[in-house]
Amino acid sequence: MHPMLNTAVRAARRAAAIIQRASNNLDTITPEKKGHNDFVSEVDRAAENAIIETILEAYPSHAILAEESGSRGKSDYVWIIDPLDGTTNFLHGVPQYAVSIALEHKGIITQAVIYDPNRNDLFTATRGVGAFLNDRRIRVSKVRDLSDALVGTGFPYTRFDNLETYLNIFRDMAQKAGGVRRPGAASLDLAWVACGRFDGFFEFDLKPHDIAAGSLIVQEAGGLVTDLNGEEKFMESGDILCGTPKVFGQMLQVIRGHLK
Repeated sequence: MHPMLNTAVRAARRAAAIIQRASNNLDTITPEKKGHNDFVSEVDRAAENAIIETILEAYPSHAILAEESGSRGKSDYVWIIDPLDGTTNFLHGVPQYAVSIALEHKGIITQAVIYDPNRNDLFTATRGVGAFLNDRRIRVSKVRDLSDALVGTGFPYTRFDNLETYLNIFRDMAQKAGGVRRPGAASLDLAWVACGRFDGFFEFDLKPHDIAAGSLIVQEAGGLVTDLNGEEKFMESGDILCGTPKVFGQMLQVIRGHLK
């Protein structure tokens, strides 16, 4: 395992231990509202601090871009951190959340970790080396037709200017796909595409920390990742589409029909 990836794994496990201890005492947690349907808790902050501390102990000159504390430092190496993706699920006791950590070097994601503490699923990837689930190499599914595909998505929840467009896409996708699911943690949705649990995924208006790690894991597992126009601007726009090579193209065709 690459040394920087190993550091990310240690950081993710340390954060997950904090999260799982807190999951046994949800009634003592007082969430704060960052915006409409957007919550943060002391657990998010404690997990993020643990990740940052672990990373900076190993690489003190590296920069940080974290969900709760924002950016710090300037470097060619930037760690992109979501300490608890799926906070709303966590706060309601729904066991669908994860720790997501990615390393960007000169604008390119090179290392990725997504850790699901409820299933003890550790997804990792190093650019050019492949994607792994608990040290086992993973590939996207062999599904070729959208009609056979299980597609993940995420409903708009903080911004609703794209809601009508999303609902039109959702309607068509629900009719043409084998099934559509909305579990509630984008990092895991992407990881599930990489390991074949989903055959595709799409969502509007995500943040870099939601998709940085997952995008590399999908790519290293043989999947395609773009924005909703089929361009490589998903990190900037937050609009993302990914899937197996065959399913991806069919999903893109459905989505493009509704974009202005």
